[in-house]
Amino acid sequence: MSKKVLLMILDGWGCGVRPEADAIRQANTPYMDSLKKKYPHSKLKTSGEDVGLPEGQMGNSEVGHLNIGAGRVIYQDLVRINRAVSDGSIKKNKVLKEAFTYAKQSGKKVHFIGLVSDGGVHSLDRHLYALCDMTKKFGLDQVFIHAITDGRDTDPFSGKGFLGQLEQHLEHSNGTIATLIGRYYSMDRDKRWERIKLGYDLYVHGTGKPVTSILDAIQESYDEGITDEFIKPAILVDADGKPVATITEGDVVICFNFRTDRLRELTVVLTQRDMPEFGMKTLTLKYYTMTRYDDTFEGVGIIYDKDNLSQTIGELMSVAGKKQIRIAETEKYAHVTFFFSGGREEAFPGEKRIMIPSPKVATYDLQPEMSAFLVRDAIVKELKTGQPDFICLNFANGDMVGHTGVWDAIIQAVEAVDSCVQAVVETAKANGYTVIVIADHGNADNAINPDGSPNTAHSLNPVPCILVSDEYKEIHNGILADVAPTILKIMGMKQPPVMAGRSLV
Repeated sequence: MSKKVLLMILDGWGCGVRPEADAIRQANTPYMDSLKKKYPHSKLKTSGEDVGLPEGQMGNSEVGHLNIGAGRVIYQDLVRINRAVSDGSIKKNKVLKEAFTYAKQSGKKVHFIGLVSDGGVHSLDRHLYALCDMTKKFGLDQVFIHAITDGRDTDPFSGKGFLGQLEQHLEHSNGTIATLIGRYYSMDRDKRWERIKLGYDLYVHGTGKPVTSILDAIQESYDEGITDEFIKPAILVDADGKPVATITEGDVVICFNFRTDRLRELTVVLTQRDMPEFGMKTLTLKYYTMTRYDDTFEGVGIIYDKDNLSQTIGELMSVAGKKQIRIAETEKYAHVTFFFSGGREEAFPGEKRIMIPSPKVATYDLQPEMSAFLVRDAIVKELKTGQPDFICLNFANGDMVGHTGVWDAIIQAVEAVDSCVQAVVETAKANGYTVIVIADHGNADNAINPDGSPNTAHSLNPVPCILVSDEYKEIHNGILADVAPTILKIMGMKQPPVMAGRSLV
């Protein structure tokens, strides 16, 4: 007889390290306490690189459910590109090799456009360094950087330092900083085409203040009280006063921002559509972007495209002909459906979705139990039929009430969840289900800051993983990506190679 599994995600229920800040430890949770005494349990890491986020960054529900459902770590763009730079795999990137090979064979110029700073929100300067190093390996001698200064995600006067570091890097690498402009213009995202035009005219027509030193040009802006974000267009000129480089037909252009929103408009006017009313027309270019800026763009190469999240646990259940249920209240419904399915909107064949409306209150401290009892009742009814082979359930309270920072309400929320867990687990056991109780990240476990003020953010703490089963005597520590492989093993299903997580049993 094939096994059936209920995965219960207690949102925001972490393993606290400071008892005085840990509402879960302070609350009365007899049933969860009894599960830990009776069944094998361990801890899962839910933050930083263990879930594909930058080191030290707290996990969240979107990332958590994505990792749980996919059974592999889903790296965010920044982390993914950082890793490619660190391990050298960026040098093997097919799209970049194609771009630089074309430039070498055609004798065309290579232009890098992007935000030069260490802000890490839209771009990271070391990604640009790696690209410049690569052009040197390809023996390219016409490499130009169109630097956009930051001043929003970094100090408003830090641009000179970043461009100074870039110039130092270029001394032993490859490339010339050809233009300079503040992000206010080239990185507009509000359809202020007159701002974008300043960038377009700078790159295509060489329209800007002619300068013989980029660093001096920045200093002059500072002296006039203009910060990085608003630096006016400047272009490096040669001894004859001519621009060292403009973008011309057939050139290679690479936008190295990994965040998709703020180089989209510039990409539109350079490659997608003419705007005669602003005097901007597209050019025929070999144009590439670091990530997928827009699904509708035509003729734009993508250096690091989105992961195609196939073979998530939901898809595997469906292909195997198994019935599954996803259930949560409104606040976490997208997490057990869209995110748990790897970014897929529609249900799989054999998948039933149950959404219980969240209470209509201004803030959830006013109703700490939220709709947990209704979620409990709905799933108990389904469990009694014994029909679903797999269930993914989320109780939202620890996270949503945790975000209010109201201590007494968080205690009530946790206690409500404990009583719901009891009803659901006991019904599941009586109907032949193995139950795995986990969380996607912490919150209620760290509800008070060291200074005594409320902490409303997620925590960096690990979360519990309890295996309610008489068959297994232990369960290993791991990460969220290990949960799906564990479920597959318990259900006697094959783990596909793309699922890089490891079974915890």
